[in-house]
Amino acid sequence: MIDDLSKPITSLGESDSANRGVRAGAADLTPHGGLSSVAGERDPALWHKTIPALLAETVERFGDREAAIFPAQGIRWTYRQLAAQADNLAAGLLATGLKPGERVGIWSPNRAEWVVMQYASARIGLVLVNINPAYRLAELEYALGKVGCRAILLAARFKSSDYIEMMQSLLPELATAEAGRLHSAQLPDLCTVIRMGEEKTPGMFNYDEVVGLGGPAWRRQLDRISASLRPDDAINIQFTSGTTGSPKGATLTHANIINNARFVVRRIAFSEADRLCIPVPLYHCFGMVMGSLGCVSSGAAMVFPGEGFEPSATLQAVRDERCSALYGVPTMFVAMLESDDFAQFDLSSLRTGIMAGAPCPIEVMERVTTDMSMPEITIAYGMTETSPVSFQSHIDDPIDRRVSTTGRVHPHVESKIIGEDGATLPVGQQGELCTRGYSVMQGYWADDQQTREAIDADGWMHTGDLAVFDEDGYCKIVGRVKDMIIRGGENIYPREIEEYLFRHPAVQEVQVFGVPDARFGEQACAWIVLKSGQRADEDDIRSFCREQIAHYKIPHYIRFKDSLPMTVTGKPQKFIMRDRMTAELQDNPPDGG
Repeated sequence: MIDDLSKPITSLGESDSANRGVRAGAADLTPHGGLSSVAGERDPALWHKTIPALLAETVERFGDREAAIFPAQGIRWTYRQLAAQADNLAAGLLATGLKPGERVGIWSPNRAEWVVMQYASARIGLVLVNINPAYRLAELEYALGKVGCRAILLAARFKSSDYIEMMQSLLPELATAEAGRLHSAQLPDLCTVIRMGEEKTPGMFNYDEVVGLGGPAWRRQLDRISASLRPDDAINIQFTSGTTGSPKGATLTHANIINNARFVVRRIAFSEADRLCIPVPLYHCFGMVMGSLGCVSSGAAMVFPGEGFEPSATLQAVRDERCSALYGVPTMFVAMLESDDFAQFDLSSLRTGIMAGAPCPIEVMERVTTDMSMPEITIAYGMTETSPVSFQSHIDDPIDRRVSTTGRVHPHVESKIIGEDGATLPVGQQGELCTRGYSVMQGYWADDQQTREAIDADGWMHTGDLAVFDEDGYCKIVGRVKDMIIRGGENIYPREIEEYLFRHPAVQEVQVFGVPDARFGEQACAWIVLKSGQRADEDDIRSFCREQIAHYKIPHYIRFKDSLPMTVTGKPQKFIMRDRMTAELQDNPPDGG
């Protein structure tokens, strides 16, 4: 039942403390007894508070400091002003009939309204449902229906997506409906559609119109509702599907994401003096938790350079706002470094940041630390289901550790590496990475079976990632359990080949995956994006591999692409690559194996 996720899952075999942090014993950042098992520090203690309580504390401490800057919208708010904006919208949402515990969707690129909605919905206990800005009709319908959204806030459009038109196509009843009183056969739970912008659309409220509904009577209810909320209440649902194609609604609590945000920015020594540039999308944990909530937890300023990532706009925002930190996936940093106008921007204000979402070639990391003035940049690893970060490097880790590993375990998190039999493996052996602690999600919304498959009876989240610990407790991700290629009985791990091919001077991006083969079962295929102005062919790549990696690991198929299928957050969609390559080989069968 949907309502089962309104309280913590404690029926997984552990006491409630299993969902709050490391259960027993002191921190052990290095593997103990030669086994791949680590535990994060237990100091400082976990925060047991809600998002509105956190924002109120930040306003009390840093109310007149800048909180949120949106250059493209001409918006600049202090923390006091941001909280006031959230209260205005929260009161308006109550006036539309929404009640604590109900789900409200947001479908928009990075805009000021997104951040306001994040804190307004939390203020009154609405569960915010993050909708991927790249979703099309079928995906939108699935997401809204799966969690029973009562309302949705949407942008008018973004890039090639006309959100208003798609919503009207999905809900033809909007044409004759009174705003806030939608009755849809397709989505019976959805009553209220709110659009951004000043244009009027039949059946929809305008954002400012909803804000205007929240009179004094509604505002007087805000503190009472906020005081009734519990840190373990569900407050956010994020759909995870990017690399598997199977959408699941990861359900996160106040305590999940507040604490994770706090520990993420603590690793990069954040304070109220910092200013963070956030070009990564808000719909994802990188922007919403590590970015927005990370700033609120420390009193830092958040700067959103635009609705979506643009290299020049991001560089300009860093320069103009004197940002001290910058977030991004490796492809974003590469795009900024290779931007034609890169040399025009003074980036000397930068100090730190986070690179996450995909492996980082050492050449890129070296250029980021020097050319972008980010000597304290860190690498982070995690997944939406763990709020998201469980491993992160430190700002003073050697650069080779920051490139070759994902750092060490986060505070109040346990992690281990297991073999196929479920036993913890010795240090240095690769197996599946599992994590446990406060950060593990409540579960997948209305999907008990998939929740049980992901979180075992002892509360361990099975990540599906293959990893190795070294003797100092640093974690290296070596691939996905399901990505492993089995060629004629030989196990091939794509990550290993990708890391080697990244060394080729002409290679900018590469992904390796398996495709069916009649003789060997599977063959390795590499899709490569070359650096601007560089040339290479299949023979060059194979010659580069020959005598350096085992013959069976050398990609049998090599294709050069202008770009690779990625999620909005920069994660490779190997299932799309595999399907396209398989179709190509079926249409043009190779000559022999």
